[in-house]
Amino acid sequence: MHYRKVGTTDLAVSEIAFGCGGNAGLMVRGSQADQLLIVARALELGITYFDNAPDYGDGAAETNLGIALRTLGAQPILNTKVEIRAENLDDVAGHVVRSAEDSLRRLCADYIDMFQIHNGPSRVDPKLEGCTYAQLSLNDYLRPGGALDGLERLKRTGKIRYAGFICRGNDGDEVRRLLDTGVFHLINAPYTLLNPTAGRARPKGLTVKNDYADVISAARARGAAAAIYSPLASGFLTDDSVAGIPRHDLARAYDLESAASLRLRRMARSLTFLSRENGCTLAQAAFRFVLMHEGVATALGGFSTKVQLEEIAAIAGSPPFSADQTARLETLWRTDFAG
Repeated sequence: MHYRKVGTTDLAVSEIAFGCGGNAGLMVRGSQADQLLIVARALELGITYFDNAPDYGDGAAETNLGIALRTLGAQPILNTKVEIRAENLDDVAGHVVRSAEDSLRRLCADYIDMFQIHNGPSRVDPKLEGCTYAQLSLNDYLRPGGALDGLERLKRTGKIRYAGFICRGNDGDEVRRLLDTGVFHLINAPYTLLNPTAGRARPKGLTVKNDYADVISAARARGAAAAIYSPLASGFLTDDSVAGIPRHDLARAYDLESAASLRLRRMARSLTFLSRENGCTLAQAAFRFVLMHEGVATALGGFSTKVQLEEIAAIAGSPPFSADQTARLETLWRTDFAG
């Protein structure tokens, strides 16, 4: 395993991180025996960074990771988050503090190394309703009693060490505004072979639903770093997806024959030259692409099985793609994967 510093912090994290989200499903729906086995293997492979959130199984992923780490006597670098919903807007700071304290109990931890706001920043009021939390207005981040106040309270009491937030796309200006506060040292953003806009300007000709406006470079310029979530584009950047093989039973199911899925599978198929020529799987090529960016601290892997974990961990420290391969990738972007 190879390790990278998180911006100007004293944290050094493994290039491959252990994601506990529901897409792969292990830490939410897996058996305790499998969770213990795979977490132990991750630690053995040198993975030191575990990414979690209360929203993953309504606290189940945090509880299950806490049990596994306590059983193994391990203390890796922990990340978890807070989701701010409509019901929390009257006391955002208080909710941030209470959520962190609840997470600490579930994780059986004394402090959280990296605590993130799970809502992406929005210039306008996103009009939160019900259980939605995808965005949070900049005002609710920055106002007295807002999210930043809650983070500062947690830092003062030693319950968290560093703070971060999530990028949701089409929010480049807002992301930069938050980074300029100096409070945040890590952003989570998707950066993939299908949509590289989190790490560069959008290639002319490439159609994307969400433009991430090179937030990784913006973070790096401000002493922060990026953790990349969904590097496999929700599992479409895999050999199984290209072949139409159904997901693992623990993983979140997708209709692989829907129009949207068929397009993503076609796009992924056009990228298989990267795996074929580099002697690796498509999933490994996708992670390799992510780690080519110097602003990336770690790539979050979601694992349903030990085999998947070992497949991805094996590419840590791999060299970048060749100049010819990168040029062909650029052509695919410029032609919107028509090539």
